[in-house]
Amino acid sequence: MAVSISAVVLLGIVVFVLIRGGTVRLLPALACAGLGFFLASTGAAPLITGAISAVTGWIASI
Repeated sequence: MAVSISAVVLLGIVVFVLIRGGTVRLLPALACAGLGFFLASTGAAPLITGAISAVTGWIASI
């Protein structure tokens, strides 16, 4: 749970910086966020969560 909250905060900061810098416009960022919410309600959500947990576990072991 703590890892997912940290990932959300980190990704939120990255998206904010990209929008402020003009690299990503607001509407494409909102479309990506919407895709993320809809993807979280599909059968792919456990696979994505497992992959993120594996990567964070790998990074923590370094």
